[in-house]
Amino acid sequence: MVSSEGGSPDPNPIWKLLGFGVWVQGFRCFPWMAVNFFLKDGLNVDPSTLQLLQNSANLPMVAKPLYGIVSDAVYVGGQHRIPYIAIGALLQAVSWLAIAIISPSSISIFTITLYLLLGNLGASIAEVANDAIVAEVGKQLTSSSKSSQPSSSGELQSYVWMASSAGGVLGNLIGGIAIDRCSPQTMFLFSGLLLALQFFITFTVRESSLNLPKSAADAGIRKQLSELSVALRKPEIAYSLTWFAASYAMIPALTGTMFFYQTQHLKIESSVLGLSKVFGQAAMLLWSIIYQRYLKSVPPRKLISAIQALMAVFMISDVLFVKGFYQKMGVPDSAYVVIFSGLLEVLFFFKILPFTVLIAQFCPHGCEGSLMAFVMSAIALAFIVSGYLGVALASYVGVTGNDFSGLPRGLLIQAACTILPIYWSSCIPHYVKSKTRRKKE
Repeated sequence: MVSSEGGSPDPNPIWKLLGFGVWVQGFRCFPWMAVNFFLKDGLNVDPSTLQLLQNSANLPMVAKPLYGIVSDAVYVGGQHRIPYIAIGALLQAVSWLAIAIISPSSISIFTITLYLLLGNLGASIAEVANDAIVAEVGKQLTSSSKSSQPSSSGELQSYVWMASSAGGVLGNLIGGIAIDRCSPQTMFLFSGLLLALQFFITFTVRESSLNLPKSAADAGIRKQLSELSVALRKPEIAYSLTWFAASYAMIPALTGTMFFYQTQHLKIESSVLGLSKVFGQAAMLLWSIIYQRYLKSVPPRKLISAIQALMAVFMISDVLFVKGFYQKMGVPDSAYVVIFSGLLEVLFFFKILPFTVLIAQFCPHGCEGSLMAFVMSAIALAFIVSGYLGVALASYVGVTGNDFSGLPRGLLIQAACTILPIYWSSCIPHYVKSKTRRKKE
């Protein structure tokens, strides 16, 4: 597993494992599209209930630091990454298969919420292990690369991002078509079988073949907690993470409200919503390529702030859309939903790629899993807070399943909240220095 040139590890087995794993995780949008329509049409929930359930189902994501610490400190059969990916896939498979098997007439909101929580628990565990491998291998590539090749530090992050986006493109494309031709239970069954396949494939991989960095197997959870605490006290990590999480949390998300507006009020077909999500995922895929090739050298603060401002611009555009401005200009509602709504949905995630590359550079050796898990946990918690604030905002402006007259005002408030974090973006470092450059300086 060691190449003859420079003694660096051959990354192909790792890239194949991560590529398939994150592709499957990206494909999770396929069953979730069925969940949204099942809740709306099958269980007849209102917009606020839908958004509450969507965000509450993500609560297992908040415990990612715990999974990261356990993954760093507790070895299973001499391995501490592969077993957790397999366990995560298994829990997700059980979740979707259980929902598929239960009769639609006997399932309740409480029951489906429990299974969605189980599925997201599995997804969280798998993502933590994947993120830890990316951080570990990314640092290997950085330390083994020459200073004339600065792009290698984020190469694996970009590859993983592309694989996840590819899964999202296919999942949304098939989901938009299947939702009109198959029952939600059929889509749940297919997803469960795919995750079962991931479990069996992952189970056959030996971690020793990946040549991951060695760490003390007897480090212990207490030591991992201590190392995580030290890492979080580093100013460049603490300030960056606080700002990044706050930049999401203070934006009241109106995803459930917009879903009802598009399907109930505008009568947008599910296939159009699927194409919208495909367009968004394709944009994420293109973004990862553009970032890797052209934007790696852009200061993180400048790039992340620009994305934040662009999000606000798109929200103002949504105000014009709801007021019928684009329709008067001859732009069909379906065309706007596919292009602009699809882009706005993924713009929220554009910031994550440069931010994870930034944090990976500051991450101390030995707590990659813990720190990256804490980062993703903070982002997940921020999204949950954002969703709950969105429910409150929808109630404040008087939006219901049949009355959307207050939606433009809600979107304006959302845009204003999006712009505010830019004023203290100085919390993010302006430049990132690789270890190689630090030693030279």
